[in-house]
Amino acid sequence: MIQTPSAVGSATPPGDGPALLAGEGLPVFEAITPEQVRQHIPVLLTALNAELGAIETDLANALATERPLSWQEVMDPLHRLGERLRWSWGVVSHLNGVCNSTELREAHASQQAAVVAFGNRAGQSTVIYRALQQLQALSGLDATQRRILAAELRDMELRGVGLAGESREAFNTASQELAELSTRFGNQVLDATNAWTLKLSDPAEVEGLPESLRALLAEAARQKGEEGASAEAGPWLLGLDFPRYGPFLQYSLRRDLRERLYRAHVSRASGVGEDGTGNGPLIERILTLRQEQARRLGYANWAEVSLASKMAGSEAEVERLLEDLRQAAYPAAQRELDELRSCAARAGAREADDLRPWDVSFWAERLRQERFDLDSEALRPWFPLPQVLEGLFGLCDRLFGITIVAADGEAPLWHPDVRFFRVNDSADGRPLAAFYLDPYSRPGSKRGGAWMDECLVRQRRPDGSPVLPVAYLVCNQSPPVGDTPSLMTFAEVETLFHEFGHGLHHMLTTVERP
Repeated sequence: MIQTPSAVGSATPPGDGPALLAGEGLPVFEAITPEQVRQHIPVLLTALNAELGAIETDLANALATERPLSWQEVMDPLHRLGERLRWSWGVVSHLNGVCNSTELREAHASQQAAVVAFGNRAGQSTVIYRALQQLQALSGLDATQRRILAAELRDMELRGVGLAGESREAFNTASQELAELSTRFGNQVLDATNAWTLKLSDPAEVEGLPESLRALLAEAARQKGEEGASAEAGPWLLGLDFPRYGPFLQYSLRRDLRERLYRAHVSRASGVGEDGTGNGPLIERILTLRQEQARRLGYANWAEVSLASKMAGSEAEVERLLEDLRQAAYPAAQRELDELRSCAARAGAREADDLRPWDVSFWAERLRQERFDLDSEALRPWFPLPQVLEGLFGLCDRLFGITIVAADGEAPLWHPDVRFFRVNDSADGRPLAAFYLDPYSRPGSKRGGAWMDECLVRQRRPDGSPVLPVAYLVCNQSPPVGDTPSLMTFAEVETLFHEFGHGLHHMLTTVERP
Protein backbone atom coordinates (compact mmCIF):
# COMPACT_ATOMS: atom_id res chain seq x y z
CA MET A 1 0.00 0.00 0.00
CA ILE A 2 1.01 3.60 -0.40
CA GLN A 3 2.82 4.92 2.62
CA THR A 4 0.54 6.21 5.31
CA PRO A 5 1.41 9.73 6.46
CA SER A 6 3.74 8.48 9.17
CA ALA A 7 5.47 6.09 6.80
CA VAL A 8 6.02 8.85 4.27
CA GLY A 9 7.38 11.00 7.08
CA SER A 10 5.30 14.06 6.26
CA ALA A 11 2.31 13.79 8.52
CA THR A 12 4.45 14.78 11.45
CA PRO A 13 2.28 15.84 14.39
CA PRO A 14 2.28 19.64 14.80
CA GLY A 15 3.95 19.29 18.21
CA ASP A 16 7.09 17.88 16.52
CA GLY A 17 7.65 21.05 14.52
CA PRO A 18 5.81 23.47 12.25
CA ALA A 19 3.63 21.49 9.84
CA LEU A 20 4.44 23.97 7.09
CA LEU A 21 8.17 23.26 7.32
CA ALA A 22 7.96 19.45 7.22
CA GLY A 23 9.35 19.61 3.70
CA GLU A 24 8.41 16.07 2.71
CA GLY A 25 5.53 13.62 2.64
CA LEU A 26 1.83 14.27 2.98
CA PRO A 27 1.00 17.70 4.46
CA VAL A 28 -0.98 18.00 7.67
CA PHE A 29 -3.40 20.45 6.11
CA GLU A 30 -5.50 21.16 9.18
CA ALA A 31 -2.38 22.28 11.08
CA ILE A 32 -1.32 24.82 8.44
CA THR A 33 -2.84 28.17 9.39
CA PRO A 34 -2.47 31.68 7.95
CA GLU A 35 -0.40 32.56 11.00
CA GLN A 36 1.96 29.68 10.21
CA VAL A 37 2.40 31.09 6.72
CA ARG A 38 3.34 34.51 8.10
CA GLN A 39 5.69 33.08 10.72
CA HIS A 40 7.38 30.16 9.01
CA ILE A 41 7.78 31.06 5.34
CA PRO A 42 10.27 33.83 6.32
CA VAL A 43 12.16 31.29 8.47
CA LEU A 44 12.28 28.89 5.54
CA LEU A 45 13.47 31.56 3.09
CA THR A 46 16.21 32.69 5.47
CA ALA A 47 17.50 29.11 5.71
CA LEU A 48 17.25 28.55 1.96
CA ASN A 49 19.08 31.77 1.17
CA ALA A 50 21.91 30.70 3.49
CA GLU A 51 22.07 27.26 1.92
CA LEU A 52 22.03 28.74 -1.57
CA GLY A 53 24.94 30.98 -0.62
CA ALA A 54 26.90 27.98 0.62
CA ILE A 55 26.22 26.06 -2.60
CA GLU A 56 27.34 29.04 -4.68
CA THR A 57 30.57 29.31 -2.65
CA ASP A 58 31.38 25.64 -3.14
CA LEU A 59 30.65 25.80 -6.86
CA ALA A 60 32.64 29.03 -7.29
CA ASN A 61 35.68 27.44 -5.63
CA ALA A 62 35.44 24.41 -7.87
CA LEU A 63 35.08 26.54 -10.99
CA ALA A 64 38.00 28.77 -9.98
CA THR A 65 40.31 25.77 -9.62
CA GLU A 66 38.88 24.19 -12.79
CA ARG A 67 38.02 21.08 -10.82
CA PRO A 68 35.53 18.89 -12.66
CA LEU A 69 32.06 18.91 -11.13
CA SER A 70 29.82 15.89 -10.73
CA TRP A 71 26.04 15.57 -11.04
CA GLN A 72 25.74 14.69 -7.36
CA GLU A 73 27.77 17.75 -6.39
CA VAL A 74 25.66 20.21 -8.37
CA MET A 75 22.17 18.89 -9.02
CA ASP A 76 21.41 16.96 -5.84
CA PRO A 77 21.85 19.89 -3.41
CA LEU A 78 20.03 22.23 -5.80
CA HIS A 79 17.16 19.78 -6.02
CA ARG A 80 16.90 19.39 -2.26
CA LEU A 81 16.90 23.16 -1.91
CA GLY A 82 14.19 23.64 -4.53
CA GLU A 83 12.09 20.78 -3.22
CA ARG A 84 11.84 22.31 0.25
CA LEU A 85 10.44 25.53 -1.19
CA ARG A 86 8.21 23.70 -3.68
CA TRP A 87 6.75 21.58 -0.90
CA SER A 88 6.02 24.37 1.59
CA TRP A 89 4.93 27.11 -0.80
CA GLY A 90 3.07 24.54 -2.87
CA VAL A 91 0.92 23.64 0.13
CA VAL A 92 0.16 27.32 0.74
CA SER A 93 -0.77 27.88 -2.90
CA HIS A 94 -2.90 24.73 -2.96
CA LEU A 95 -4.85 25.75 0.12
CA ASN A 96 -5.29 29.24 -1.31
CA GLY A 97 -7.03 27.64 -4.29
CA VAL A 98 -9.25 25.14 -2.48
CA CYS A 99 -9.80 26.72 0.96
CA ASN A 100 -9.59 30.40 0.14
CA SER A 101 -10.30 32.83 2.97
CA THR A 102 -9.51 36.46 3.69
CA GLU A 103 -6.92 35.47 6.30
CA LEU A 104 -5.15 32.91 4.10
CA ARG A 105 -5.27 35.24 1.11
CA GLU A 106 -3.60 38.00 3.10
CA ALA A 107 -0.97 35.62 4.49
CA HIS A 108 -0.20 34.34 0.99
CA ALA A 109 0.12 37.88 -0.36
CA SER A 110 2.39 38.89 2.52
CA GLN A 111 4.99 36.27 1.54
CA GLN A 112 4.66 36.11 -2.21
CA ALA A 113 7.17 38.85 -2.98
CA ALA A 114 9.84 37.19 -0.85
CA VAL A 115 9.23 33.82 -2.52
CA VAL A 116 9.53 35.42 -5.96
CA ALA A 117 12.71 37.22 -4.86
CA PHE A 118 14.30 33.94 -3.79
CA GLY A 119 13.32 32.33 -7.08
CA ASN A 120 14.89 35.21 -8.96
CA ARG A 121 18.08 34.96 -6.93
CA ALA A 122 18.43 31.24 -7.61
CA GLY A 123 17.42 31.60 -11.25
CA GLN A 124 19.90 34.42 -11.86
CA SER A 125 22.95 32.86 -10.17
CA THR A 126 25.78 33.07 -12.70
CA VAL A 127 27.81 30.59 -10.65
CA ILE A 128 25.08 27.97 -10.85
CA TYR A 129 24.58 28.72 -14.55
CA ARG A 130 28.27 28.14 -15.27
CA ALA A 131 28.23 24.94 -13.23
CA LEU A 132 25.27 23.64 -15.24
CA GLN A 133 27.07 24.48 -18.47
CA GLN A 134 30.10 22.50 -17.28
CA LEU A 135 27.88 19.54 -16.42
CA GLN A 136 26.26 19.71 -19.84
CA ALA A 137 29.67 19.18 -21.43
CA LEU A 138 30.26 15.94 -19.53
CA SER A 139 30.14 12.63 -21.35
CA GLY A 140 28.20 9.74 -19.93
CA LEU A 141 25.02 11.62 -19.07
CA ASP A 142 21.81 9.73 -19.77
CA ALA A 143 18.91 11.16 -21.74
CA THR A 144 17.05 12.24 -18.60
CA GLN A 145 20.06 14.14 -17.26
CA ARG A 146 20.62 15.88 -20.60
CA ARG A 147 16.95 16.87 -20.73
CA ILE A 148 17.04 18.25 -17.17
CA LEU A 149 20.17 20.31 -17.84
CA ALA A 150 18.80 21.76 -21.08
CA ALA A 151 15.55 22.74 -19.36
CA GLU A 152 17.35 24.23 -16.33
CA LEU A 153 19.66 26.35 -18.49
CA ARG A 154 16.76 27.54 -20.63
CA ASP A 155 14.69 28.42 -17.56
CA MET A 156 17.56 30.37 -16.02
CA GLU A 157 17.90 32.35 -19.24
CA LEU A 158 14.17 33.10 -19.11
CA ARG A 159 14.57 34.13 -15.45
CA GLY A 160 17.12 36.78 -16.48
CA VAL A 161 20.47 35.17 -15.68
CA GLY A 162 21.98 37.12 -18.56
CA LEU A 163 20.82 40.47 -17.23
CA ALA A 164 22.84 42.81 -15.02
CA GLY A 165 22.58 46.17 -13.28
CA GLU A 166 19.45 48.21 -13.85
CA SER A 167 18.01 45.72 -16.35
CA ARG A 168 18.13 42.94 -13.76
CA GLU A 169 16.62 45.16 -11.07
CA ALA A 170 13.79 46.19 -13.41
CA PHE A 171 13.23 42.55 -14.41
CA ASN A 172 12.99 41.43 -10.80
CA THR A 173 10.65 44.27 -9.84
CA ALA A 174 8.39 43.39 -12.75
CA SER A 175 8.48 39.68 -11.83
CA GLN A 176 7.22 40.45 -8.37
CA GLU A 177 4.49 42.72 -9.68
CA LEU A 178 3.36 40.12 -12.23
CA ALA A 179 3.05 37.48 -9.49
CA GLU A 180 1.02 39.86 -7.34
CA LEU A 181 -1.22 40.85 -10.26
CA SER A 182 -1.87 37.20 -11.15
CA THR A 183 -2.94 36.43 -7.59
CA ARG A 184 -5.16 39.52 -7.43
CA PHE A 185 -6.74 38.57 -10.76
CA GLY A 186 -7.74 35.11 -9.48
CA ASN A 187 -8.96 36.44 -6.15
CA GLN A 188 -11.16 39.04 -7.81
CA VAL A 189 -12.72 36.45 -10.13
CA LEU A 190 -13.47 34.28 -7.09
CA ASP A 191 -14.92 37.25 -5.18
CA ALA A 192 -17.08 38.32 -8.11
CA THR A 193 -18.33 34.77 -8.60
CA ASN A 194 -19.28 34.52 -4.95
CA ALA A 195 -20.84 37.97 -4.76
CA TRP A 196 -23.45 37.54 -7.48
CA THR A 197 -26.67 35.71 -6.64
CA LEU A 198 -30.25 35.98 -7.85
CA LYS A 199 -33.13 34.83 -5.67
CA LEU A 200 -35.99 33.30 -7.62
CA SER A 201 -39.34 33.06 -5.84
CA ASP A 202 -41.87 32.73 -8.66
CA PRO A 203 -42.34 29.20 -10.05
CA ALA A 204 -42.52 30.77 -13.51
CA GLU A 205 -38.87 31.80 -13.09
CA VAL A 206 -37.74 28.17 -12.84
CA GLU A 207 -39.96 26.83 -15.62
CA GLY A 208 -38.17 24.21 -17.67
CA LEU A 209 -35.54 23.47 -15.03
CA PRO A 210 -35.02 19.80 -14.19
CA GLU A 211 -35.62 18.50 -10.70
CA SER A 212 -31.90 18.13 -9.98
CA LEU A 213 -31.19 21.78 -10.73
CA ARG A 214 -34.17 23.06 -8.74
CA ALA A 215 -32.97 20.93 -5.82
CA LEU A 216 -29.46 22.39 -6.13
CA LEU A 217 -30.81 25.96 -6.25
CA ALA A 218 -33.01 25.30 -3.22
CA GLU A 219 -30.02 23.83 -1.35
CA ALA A 220 -28.06 27.01 -2.16
CA ALA A 221 -30.93 29.07 -0.80
CA ARG A 222 -31.00 27.03 2.43
CA GLN A 223 -27.27 27.59 2.87
CA LYS A 224 -27.97 31.32 2.70
CA GLY A 225 -30.61 31.23 5.43
CA GLU A 226 -33.79 30.23 3.57
CA GLU A 227 -34.52 27.30 5.89
CA GLY A 228 -37.77 26.25 4.24
CA ALA A 229 -36.48 26.30 0.66
CA SER A 230 -37.46 23.26 -1.40
CA ALA A 231 -37.08 22.11 -4.98
CA GLU A 232 -40.85 22.23 -5.44
CA ALA A 233 -41.78 25.55 -3.78
CA GLY A 234 -38.54 27.52 -3.68
CA PRO A 235 -37.10 29.96 -3.15
CA TRP A 236 -34.24 29.10 -5.46
CA LEU A 237 -30.85 30.85 -5.41
CA LEU A 238 -29.09 31.24 -8.73
CA GLY A 239 -25.31 31.74 -8.82
CA LEU A 240 -22.35 31.90 -11.18
CA ASP A 241 -20.66 28.64 -10.18
CA PHE A 242 -20.87 26.22 -13.08
CA PRO A 243 -23.12 23.53 -11.51
CA ARG A 244 -25.82 26.22 -11.30
CA TYR A 245 -24.83 28.41 -14.24
CA GLY A 246 -24.42 25.82 -17.00
CA PRO A 247 -27.65 23.84 -16.53
CA PHE A 248 -29.70 27.03 -16.11
CA LEU A 249 -28.59 28.27 -19.54
CA GLN A 250 -29.32 24.82 -20.91
CA TYR A 251 -32.87 24.41 -19.59
CA SER A 252 -34.44 27.70 -18.50
CA LEU A 253 -37.43 28.83 -20.55
CA ARG A 254 -36.89 32.39 -19.35
CA ARG A 255 -34.71 34.02 -22.00
CA ASP A 256 -34.48 37.23 -19.98
CA LEU A 257 -33.02 35.38 -17.00
CA ARG A 258 -30.64 33.43 -19.23
CA GLU A 259 -29.35 36.72 -20.61
CA ARG A 260 -29.01 38.25 -17.16
CA LEU A 261 -27.08 35.24 -15.89
CA TYR A 262 -24.84 35.06 -18.97
CA ARG A 263 -23.93 38.75 -18.83
CA ALA A 264 -23.14 38.49 -15.13
CA HIS A 265 -20.89 35.49 -15.77
CA VAL A 266 -18.87 36.94 -18.64
CA SER A 267 -18.42 40.29 -16.89
CA ARG A 268 -17.14 38.92 -13.57
CA ALA A 269 -14.53 41.26 -12.09
CA SER A 270 -14.39 43.13 -15.37
CA GLY A 271 -14.22 46.59 -13.85
CA VAL A 272 -17.71 47.66 -14.90
CA GLY A 273 -19.12 47.79 -11.37
CA GLU A 274 -20.04 50.97 -9.56
CA ASP A 275 -16.92 50.79 -7.38
CA GLY A 276 -14.70 50.74 -10.47
CA THR A 277 -12.77 47.70 -9.29
CA GLY A 278 -12.11 44.74 -11.52
CA ASN A 279 -9.59 42.96 -13.65
CA GLY A 280 -9.65 45.24 -16.69
CA PRO A 281 -6.82 47.47 -15.43
CA LEU A 282 -4.92 44.40 -14.21
CA ILE A 283 -5.03 42.84 -17.68
CA GLU A 284 -3.64 46.01 -19.23
CA ARG A 285 -0.84 46.15 -16.69
CA ILE A 286 -0.01 42.45 -17.10
CA LEU A 287 0.24 42.86 -20.87
CA THR A 288 2.48 45.91 -20.50
CA LEU A 289 4.80 44.20 -18.04
CA ARG A 290 5.04 41.05 -20.13
CA GLN A 291 6.01 43.06 -23.19
CA GLU A 292 8.70 44.85 -21.18
CA GLN A 293 10.00 41.56 -19.76
CA ALA A 294 10.16 40.02 -23.23
CA ARG A 295 12.26 42.88 -24.56
CA ARG A 296 14.63 42.71 -21.58
CA LEU A 297 15.21 39.06 -22.42
CA GLY A 298 15.83 39.79 -26.08
CA TYR A 299 12.48 38.63 -27.47
CA ALA A 300 10.10 40.64 -29.61
CA ASN A 301 7.05 39.84 -27.50
CA TRP A 302 5.73 37.58 -24.74
CA ALA A 303 4.51 34.99 -27.25
CA GLU A 304 8.13 34.32 -28.18
CA VAL A 305 9.04 33.96 -24.49
CA SER A 306 6.22 31.48 -24.00
CA LEU A 307 7.20 29.43 -27.05
CA ALA A 308 10.80 29.14 -25.86
CA SER A 309 9.72 26.27 -23.61
CA LYS A 310 7.13 24.72 -25.94
CA MET A 311 7.13 22.35 -28.90
CA ALA A 312 6.04 24.94 -31.47
CA GLY A 313 9.08 26.61 -32.96
CA SER A 314 7.63 30.00 -33.81
CA GLU A 315 4.58 32.23 -33.76
CA ALA A 316 4.10 31.45 -37.46
CA GLU A 317 3.75 27.73 -36.68
CA VAL A 318 1.09 28.48 -34.07
CA GLU A 319 -0.79 30.77 -36.45
CA ARG A 320 -0.71 28.11 -39.20
CA LEU A 321 -2.14 25.52 -36.83
CA LEU A 322 -4.88 27.89 -35.67
CA GLU A 323 -5.75 28.76 -39.27
CA ASP A 324 -5.94 25.07 -40.20
CA LEU A 325 -8.32 24.55 -37.29
CA ARG A 326 -10.38 27.61 -38.22
CA GLN A 327 -10.79 26.51 -41.82
CA ALA A 328 -12.03 23.10 -40.71
CA ALA A 329 -14.19 24.28 -37.81
CA TYR A 330 -15.80 27.48 -39.08
CA PRO A 331 -18.07 25.98 -41.77
CA ALA A 332 -19.20 23.27 -39.34
CA ALA A 333 -19.95 25.89 -36.69
CA GLN A 334 -21.99 27.90 -39.18
CA ARG A 335 -24.01 24.81 -40.10
CA GLU A 336 -24.64 24.06 -36.44
CA LEU A 337 -25.84 27.62 -35.79
CA ASP A 338 -28.17 27.37 -38.77
CA GLU A 339 -29.57 24.14 -37.32
CA LEU A 340 -30.17 25.85 -33.96
CA ARG A 341 -31.96 28.74 -35.67
CA SER A 342 -34.15 26.27 -37.57
CA CYS A 343 -34.94 24.44 -34.35
CA ALA A 344 -35.94 27.72 -32.69
CA ALA A 345 -38.06 28.66 -35.72
CA ARG A 346 -39.92 25.35 -35.61
CA ALA A 347 -40.72 26.08 -31.97
CA GLY A 348 -41.99 29.55 -32.91
CA ALA A 349 -39.35 31.30 -30.77
CA ARG A 350 -38.81 34.99 -31.38
CA GLU A 351 -35.03 34.60 -31.10
CA ALA A 352 -34.88 32.35 -34.18
CA ASP A 353 -33.63 35.26 -36.29
CA ASP A 354 -31.43 36.72 -33.55
CA LEU A 355 -29.73 33.85 -31.77
CA ARG A 356 -27.50 35.18 -28.97
CA PRO A 357 -24.85 33.55 -26.76
CA TRP A 358 -27.34 32.92 -23.93
CA ASP A 359 -29.57 31.01 -26.39
CA VAL A 360 -27.05 28.53 -27.76
CA SER A 361 -27.01 26.00 -24.89
CA PHE A 362 -30.80 26.09 -24.62
CA TRP A 363 -31.49 25.39 -28.28
CA ALA A 364 -28.66 22.87 -28.54
CA GLU A 365 -30.38 20.86 -25.82
CA ARG A 366 -33.75 21.19 -27.59
CA LEU A 367 -32.20 20.07 -30.89
CA ARG A 368 -30.56 17.09 -29.15
CA GLN A 369 -33.93 16.03 -27.74
CA GLU A 370 -35.65 16.55 -31.09
CA ARG A 371 -33.06 14.74 -33.18
CA PHE A 372 -31.95 11.93 -30.89
CA ASP A 373 -34.70 11.78 -28.26
CA LEU A 374 -31.83 12.31 -25.83
CA ASP A 375 -32.23 14.47 -22.73
CA SER A 376 -28.88 15.32 -21.13
CA GLU A 377 -30.59 15.46 -17.75
CA ALA A 378 -31.81 11.89 -18.20
CA LEU A 379 -28.19 10.74 -18.36
CA ARG A 380 -27.38 12.00 -14.86
CA PRO A 381 -28.78 8.98 -12.97
CA TRP A 382 -26.41 6.84 -15.00
CA PHE A 383 -23.40 8.82 -13.76
CA PRO A 384 -23.38 8.96 -9.95
CA LEU A 385 -19.82 9.74 -8.85
CA PRO A 386 -19.18 6.35 -7.15
CA GLN A 387 -20.19 4.51 -10.32
CA VAL A 388 -18.11 6.82 -12.52
CA LEU A 389 -15.06 6.25 -10.31
CA GLU A 390 -15.61 2.50 -10.49
CA GLY A 391 -15.64 2.68 -14.27
CA LEU A 392 -12.64 4.99 -14.41
CA PHE A 393 -10.57 2.81 -12.10
CA GLY A 394 -11.54 -0.33 -14.00
CA LEU A 395 -10.46 1.28 -17.27
CA CYS A 396 -7.11 2.25 -15.73
CA ASP A 397 -6.62 -1.36 -14.62
CA ARG A 398 -7.25 -2.63 -18.15
CA LEU A 399 -5.06 -0.01 -19.84
CA PHE A 400 -2.20 0.40 -17.36
CA GLY A 401 -2.32 -2.62 -15.06
CA ILE A 402 -2.96 -0.59 -11.90
CA THR A 403 -5.36 -1.11 -9.01
CA ILE A 404 -6.83 1.99 -7.37
CA VAL A 405 -8.05 1.50 -3.81
CA ALA A 406 -9.85 3.93 -1.51
CA ALA A 407 -7.65 4.88 1.45
CA ASP A 408 -10.00 7.17 3.35
CA GLY A 409 -8.62 7.96 6.79
CA GLU A 410 -5.00 7.30 5.83
CA ALA A 411 -4.07 10.89 5.01
CA PRO A 412 -4.87 14.36 6.39
CA LEU A 413 -7.44 16.27 4.31
CA TRP A 414 -8.25 19.94 3.76
CA HIS A 415 -12.05 19.45 3.50
CA PRO A 416 -14.51 16.67 4.39
CA ASP A 417 -15.45 16.28 0.71
CA VAL A 418 -11.89 15.24 -0.20
CA ARG A 419 -10.96 11.58 -0.62
CA PHE A 420 -7.59 9.82 -0.69
CA PHE A 421 -6.74 6.86 -2.95
CA ARG A 422 -3.82 4.48 -3.34
CA VAL A 423 -2.46 3.31 -6.71
CA ASN A 424 -0.88 -0.17 -6.77
CA ASP A 425 0.61 -2.41 -9.42
CA SER A 426 -2.11 -4.95 -10.27
CA ALA A 427 0.43 -7.71 -10.85
CA ASP A 428 2.17 -7.73 -7.51
CA GLY A 429 0.38 -5.16 -5.33
CA ARG A 430 3.47 -2.94 -5.29
CA PRO A 431 2.64 0.67 -4.29
CA LEU A 432 3.10 3.13 -7.14
CA ALA A 433 1.46 6.40 -6.14
CA ALA A 434 -1.51 8.05 -4.46
CA PHE A 435 -3.87 10.93 -5.13
CA TYR A 436 -6.36 13.26 -3.48
CA LEU A 437 -9.72 13.83 -5.18
CA ASP A 438 -11.59 17.06 -4.40
CA PRO A 439 -14.62 16.73 -6.71
CA TYR A 440 -17.33 19.23 -5.76
CA SER A 441 -17.92 22.91 -6.33
CA ARG A 442 -17.56 25.13 -3.25
CA PRO A 443 -18.33 28.64 -4.51
CA GLY A 444 -17.42 30.36 -1.24
CA SER A 445 -13.83 29.15 -0.97
CA LYS A 446 -12.69 27.21 -4.04
CA ARG A 447 -11.64 28.70 -7.33
CA GLY A 448 -13.47 27.55 -10.44
CA GLY A 449 -12.32 25.16 -13.11
CA ALA A 450 -10.52 21.85 -12.77
CA TRP A 451 -6.84 21.04 -12.45
CA MET A 452 -4.17 18.55 -11.48
CA ASP A 453 -1.24 19.59 -9.32
CA GLU A 454 1.73 17.92 -7.66
CA CYS A 455 1.74 17.12 -3.96
CA LEU A 456 4.78 14.81 -3.97
CA VAL A 457 7.16 14.14 -6.86
CA ARG A 458 8.72 10.78 -7.61
CA GLN A 459 12.35 10.78 -6.47
CA ARG A 460 14.85 9.07 -4.19
CA ARG A 461 16.03 10.37 -0.86
CA PRO A 462 19.78 10.64 -0.14
CA ASP A 463 19.58 7.28 1.65
CA GLY A 464 18.16 5.66 -1.49
CA SER A 465 14.61 5.18 -0.22
CA PRO A 466 11.88 6.08 -2.70
CA VAL A 467 9.38 8.92 -2.53
CA LEU A 468 6.26 7.95 -4.44
CA PRO A 469 4.30 10.55 -6.41
CA VAL A 470 1.07 11.99 -5.02
CA ALA A 471 -1.30 14.16 -7.07
CA TYR A 472 -4.01 16.68 -6.31
CA LEU A 473 -7.04 16.16 -8.59
CA VAL A 474 -9.50 19.04 -8.26
CA CYS A 475 -12.87 19.43 -10.03
CA ASN A 476 -15.93 21.63 -9.56
CA GLN A 477 -18.78 19.27 -10.38
CA SER A 478 -22.31 19.15 -9.06
CA PRO A 479 -22.28 18.42 -5.32
CA PRO A 480 -24.56 15.92 -3.57
CA VAL A 481 -27.95 17.27 -2.52
CA GLY A 482 -29.39 15.75 0.62
CA ASP A 483 -29.18 11.98 0.39
CA THR A 484 -28.69 12.04 -3.38
CA PRO A 485 -25.07 11.50 -4.48
CA SER A 486 -23.38 13.70 -7.02
CA LEU A 487 -25.16 12.91 -10.29
CA MET A 488 -22.74 14.02 -12.97
CA THR A 489 -23.39 15.57 -16.35
CA PHE A 490 -21.56 13.98 -19.24
CA ALA A 491 -19.36 17.09 -19.45
CA GLU A 492 -18.41 16.62 -15.80
CA VAL A 493 -17.50 13.00 -16.52
CA GLU A 494 -15.29 14.19 -19.39
CA THR A 495 -13.61 16.72 -17.11
CA LEU A 496 -12.87 14.10 -14.46
CA PHE A 497 -11.33 11.76 -17.04
CA HIS A 498 -9.32 14.65 -18.52
CA GLU A 499 -7.79 15.65 -15.20
CA PHE A 500 -7.19 12.03 -14.27
CA GLY A 501 -5.14 11.70 -17.45
CA HIS A 502 -2.87 14.50 -16.20
CA GLY A 503 -2.74 12.73 -12.86
CA LEU A 504 -1.68 9.44 -14.46
CA HIS A 505 1.11 11.26 -16.29
CA HIS A 506 2.40 12.44 -12.92
CA MET A 507 1.75 9.26 -10.94
CA LEU A 508 2.99 6.61 -13.36
CA THR A 509 6.29 8.17 -14.36
CA THR A 510 9.31 5.93 -13.93
CA VAL A 511 11.75 8.85 -13.96
CA GLU A 512 13.31 9.33 -10.52
CA ARG A 513 15.14 12.56 -11.27
CA PRO A 514 12.75 15.49 -10.76
